Amino acid sequence: MALLTTHADWIANRLAALPDHVPLIDGATVPINGVLHRVRHVPQHRGVAWIAEQDLFVTGAPEFIKRRVVDFLRTEARRKLSALAVAKAATIEARPRRVVVKDTQSRWGSCAPDGSLAFSWRLIMAPEFVQDYVAAHEVAHLQHMNHGKRFWALVERLTPHTDAAIPWLRGEGSRLLRIG
Repeated sequence: MALLTTHADWIANRLAALPDHVPLIDGATVPINGVLHRVRHVPQHRGVAWIAEQDLFVTGAPEFIKRRVVDFLRTEARRKLSALAVAKAATIEARPRRVVVKDTQSRWGSCAPDGSLAFSWRLIMAPEFVQDYVAAHEVAHLQHMNHGKRFWALVERLTPHTDAAIPWLRGEGSRLLRIG
């Protein structure tokens, strides 16, 4: 408690600097591949969720909008990030053991010692160049389980987006964590 009291101003400033929370409700905007899409609740339609132009249509009762949007985004992330990772791994004659998406708060991706890759589903909201970089970063760990010179050289070989993606994640990544 003393620690919190001593650092109360710092904590308050950090909390105040957080981006606003974006609830997933009818009318909200959510980025998909870095492009804003408006959530449109269409309870009378069949299906779960789909994109048409820059709208994300969601069916069912209003209380299920958030879950259906998140399910849609997770499915898109799994599909896209798996394809990216497998394609990049093939260029270095490697193969991930498996690719999963998770709801992580501290990492955009990870590579386990057994070759399993994990990505945050929230990456589907980032621009495609960011997704490409994170996939390349994790695939590079299939050969180098460190962040040494050879690792970074391989990342550079796998993606041209390192110099743009790292600052984007540092500057904008926290916004993605506030959606939902």
